[in-house]
Amino acid sequence: MSELLKQTPSQTVGPYFAYGLTAEQYRYPFTQIASGKVADDTVPGTHIRIVGRIFDGEGKPVPDAMVEIWQADGEGRYAHPADSSEGARGSNTGFKGFGRQGTGVDPENRFHFETVKPGSVGEGEAPHITVIVFMRGLLTHAYTRIYFADEAERNAADPVLQSVPEERRATLLAEPDPDTHGLYRFDIHMQGEKETVFFNV
Repeated sequence: MSELLKQTPSQTVGPYFAYGLTAEQYRYPFTQIASGKVADDTVPGTHIRIVGRIFDGEGKPVPDAMVEIWQADGEGRYAHPADSSEGARGSNTGFKGFGRQGTGVDPENRFHFETVKPGSVGEGEAPHITVIVFMRGLLTHAYTRIYFADEAERNAADPVLQSVPEERRATLLAEPDPDTHGLYRFDIHMQGEKETVFFNV
């Protein structure tokens, strides 16, 4: 009989992914397929910026993390040919629908996205953005969502958000900055008292 093979040990997903997948951001002489610019100025809708940091279990900002986002446009349409909704757009427009940012070049270890506020994708769904976090120490990436604190009525009807315990829903809400129009702040806490809600997909 052949000898049973042992399982290969797991390895973490970082930290080199941030440099490899966001090469232009880190000023390496390579191209990248996505950046923090998700929608250009010609895209209809409410233009917004989302800024935040990723904190580890000790409450320290993570300097070598990477965040990916995927979203619908202001009318609830995805930039993908498989989007079956009426008037679905392709990926060759000013709206990419996909963004990627590392936290390593900002002096405060922040990620920044320029986009449009998404519309509702389906009946009963609140506007939201899908988020994937890559960082050192993770054996696999983590999934979460960004909802918007100023969409209270639609948030109250969203089935995914309402499935989260009430006391933890605030961890999924991007807060509008009172001093800067169109700016939302959204921090991600990997562990601890303020731990962000993550989803299994």
